[in-house]
Amino acid sequence: MIAALFVAKGGCYFGLPDVDPWDRDRDARLYSGPWPVVAHPPCERWGRYWGGAPRTWPRLLKGDDGGSFASALASVRRWGGVLEHPADSSAWKHFALKTPPRCGGWVRADLLDGFDGWTCHVEQGAYGHPARKATWLYAHGVELPLLEWGRTSGDFVRLDEGFHSREERARAVKTGVCQRLSKRQRAATPIPFRDLCLSIARSASSAKEAA
Repeated sequence: MIAALFVAKGGCYFGLPDVDPWDRDRDARLYSGPWPVVAHPPCERWGRYWGGAPRTWPRLLKGDDGGSFASALASVRRWGGVLEHPADSSAWKHFALKTPPRCGGWVRADLLDGFDGWTCHVEQGAYGHPARKATWLYAHGVELPLLEWGRTSGDFVRLDEGFHSREERARAVKTGVCQRLSKRQRAATPIPFRDLCLSIARSASSAKEAA
């Protein structure tokens, strides 16, 4: 059994016989084992626009996610598994994790003694997402597979267009200039990438046996 933490209600982790999904209603911060985990903690307060929309005032606090990332990281370290966050997440620096190389490959993640995690940079576009969706993974206590490393080739929707106001974005949408996906589409995990994350978490037991 794998525990899927911080996942969308009714999303791709639901309905699987060997997956225990924890959505917002269950509060994944309360997870206490005993299964390996796949964790998708919320990223809004750790990304480029952590302060909120351009007109948000007062500005939101960087890293103020209610302890979700800290909880997900602790669960991966304790029970084994993998955590996923957008590339360039500020959480990596905050929790003393090494920035992975964009060219790919697993590197040791933990800059503090006492942990033995690994991290890598991978694009979900290689696994079926309509955007490249550059992603950082943190894995602990598992076997580390070879992934589709490097920049994904193809015609992908961009996720990083910026707009100074709601009106500017509305004009871009109306004229067809804006190709951004909806919030749900951006956040969605492609099935092949979901299966990859689950396979990494499932290797936790065999990794423990080998150790």
